[in-house]
Amino acid sequence: MAVDEKLQTARHSCAHVMAEAVLHLFPGTKIAIGPAIDNGFYYDFDFPADVQFSETDFAAVEKEMRRILSGNHDFVRTEVSKAEALELFADEPYKIELIKDLPDGTAITTFEQDGFRDLCRGPHVGNTREINAQAFKLQKVAGAYWRGDSARPMLTRVYALCFSKPNDLKDHLKMLEEAEKRDHRKLGVEMDLFHLEPENPGQIFWHPNGWRLYTTVQDYVRDKIRRDGYEEVNTPAIMPRSLWERSGHWGHYQKNMFITESEKRLFAVKPMNCPGAIEIFNSRQRSYKDLPMRLAEFGHDVRNEPSGTLHGIMRVRGFVQDDAHILCTEEQIGAEVAKFCRLLKDIYKDFGFDKDIKVMFSTRPEDHVGTEEDWNHAEAALAEACESAGLAYELQPGEGAFYGPKLEFQLTDCLGRRWQCGTIQVDYQLPSAERLNAQYIGSDNQKHHPVMLHRAVLGSLERFLGILIENYAGAFPAWLHFEQAAVVPVSNNYDEYARTVNDALRAAGIRSNAYLSDDNMKGKIKAISHEHKPPYILIVGQKEAEERTVSVRFRQSSGLGQKTFALDEFIAYVQEKTASRCAGI
Repeated sequence: MAVDEKLQTARHSCAHVMAEAVLHLFPGTKIAIGPAIDNGFYYDFDFPADVQFSETDFAAVEKEMRRILSGNHDFVRTEVSKAEALELFADEPYKIELIKDLPDGTAITTFEQDGFRDLCRGPHVGNTREINAQAFKLQKVAGAYWRGDSARPMLTRVYALCFSKPNDLKDHLKMLEEAEKRDHRKLGVEMDLFHLEPENPGQIFWHPNGWRLYTTVQDYVRDKIRRDGYEEVNTPAIMPRSLWERSGHWGHYQKNMFITESEKRLFAVKPMNCPGAIEIFNSRQRSYKDLPMRLAEFGHDVRNEPSGTLHGIMRVRGFVQDDAHILCTEEQIGAEVAKFCRLLKDIYKDFGFDKDIKVMFSTRPEDHVGTEEDWNHAEAALAEACESAGLAYELQPGEGAFYGPKLEFQLTDCLGRRWQCGTIQVDYQLPSAERLNAQYIGSDNQKHHPVMLHRAVLGSLERFLGILIENYAGAFPAWLHFEQAAVVPVSNNYDEYARTVNDALRAAGIRSNAYLSDDNMKGKIKAISHEHKPPYILIVGQKEAEERTVSVRFRQSSGLGQKTFALDEFIAYVQEKTASRCAGI
C-alpha cells in the first residue's frame, strides 16, 4: 500500500475515533458520515437541541480521543445482511437511510473499535496504536446539509487535521498560519483592490487598484494569445433556450443557469462561451484551409452557484475566463494540444508558476452526451496528443465534462498548495449534426464536422487573481503590480517636482501615484509600504529636483536598499523589468 493510502486509511480510522469520543461526551448525538479528505478528515453530527457544539469543545474531544487511542483497540470488520444492519443501527436515522438505499443482497460491512460500531466499507488500520495521538488536531466547525440537499437537516461538520508525524502536523499548521496572513479577502480590503456585497453574493466590485491589476493580467494574456495565432471574439451575454437545448447545456447544466424571459421566450445568461464560438463558426461557409480556427474570448459568464460554496473571489457567480475554442480536424488535435501546452507553460513561467505543474486526465462521466464509441475515440485522441506533447499525466476516471474528456493543469504556489487552473478538452459532440452542426468543406469537397478543443490557461481571471494575491502576499513583481512606483516628496515644498516625476512615469507607461498629502514623509512611506507594497518608492526633495533625479527605495523584501537614478534612467530600468517579466524588482 502506498504511503498516502496508508495515511488516508489512518485518517478515516481517526474519524471513527472522533465519532466515538463525541458520543461519549454528548450522549444522544446522531452520527452521519466521516470520510478522509486532504490533510485530515471530517465527521457530520446531529447534536441534541440543547447542545451548541463549538471550537471551545475541541480540547475535551481531543483529550477523549487520546484516551481512546491509548487503549490499543483493534478495528474489527464484520459483514452483515441488510436486515441485520437495519437492526444494528436502529437508533441512527442517517445510517438507516444509507442502508435502505443499498440494493437488496449488497454485502454490508461494519467496523468496531472499543465498543463503537460504524457502518463503513473501510479499509481501516488494524489497531488504534497505528494512529499517532500527537499528529491530529480538530480544526473547525461548519454547517453541512445532509447529503448536500438544502431541504434536508443542517448537520454540524467537524473538520480535523491528521498526519503520520507530529512534525508534519506542525509544518501544516505553520502553512495555514501563513496562508491566513495571505488570505486574498483580507489583503483585498487592506490594499483597496475589491469588495464584496452581502446583498449581491458572488459578484465582485473592483476598485481602481484591483482593476488595474486585473487589466494588466488580461492585457498580458491578450498579447500572448494574439502572438500565438488566436483571433479574439465576443458573444452575447444572453442567448435563447433553443440554443442551450441544442448544445446539451439545458439538459445537463440548467440548475446552474440564470433564466430570464422576454416576449414569451426563455433565455439564459451564459454560464460558458462554447455555443457562441460555434455560432460564429457557422455564420459562413468554412474550408479545411481555414482550420485550425482559434477563437479566443474573455467571456463574462454567470453561474448560479449555491451561496454556501462562494469564497471571496476564488468561487463566485460572475467571472471572466481566458477562454478559447479551437475548431480543427482530427489530424490537427495532437499539434494543437502540444501548441497549447507550450503556451500554458510560457504564461505560467511569467507569473512564477513554472515549477511542479501537474497534469490530470479526466475521462467519461456517467452523465455524458454522445456514444461510447465517440468517447473512446476522443479519449484516445487526447491520450495520443499527450504522448506527442511529452506530457505525463494521472487519470481521473469519470471526471470529464459531459461532452468530452479533458486535461487539467495544476500549478503549485509558494506554500505548496495546488490550484487547478488550465484545461483543454476534446469535444466531438458540440460540433456534431446532433448538436450545433458545425461544418467545413474538406479537401475532398465534402462536408465534415470539425473537432472542438475547449481550452483556458488561467481559467477564471478572478480566481487566478486570488491565487496571485495569496502567492505574492500582495507584493507583486514589478511588471505585474498595480502600483509600480509611489512618488513621495520630502515635504510639500517639493509637490510640484513630485507631480513632474509622476507625469513622466505615467507618460512612459509606468503605473505610478504621487502622494501629496500633508502627512509627514515617514508616515507616508510606512502606510504605502504596508497597504500597497509597491516595488519602488521614489523620494524626491531639493537635490532631486535640481538634478532631475529620484532616490529609489526598493521594496524591503528585495534587500536592494536605496539608490539614486536619473529620472530617465529609472524609467528605462522599470521598462526593462516590465518587458522581461522579471520575477524580481
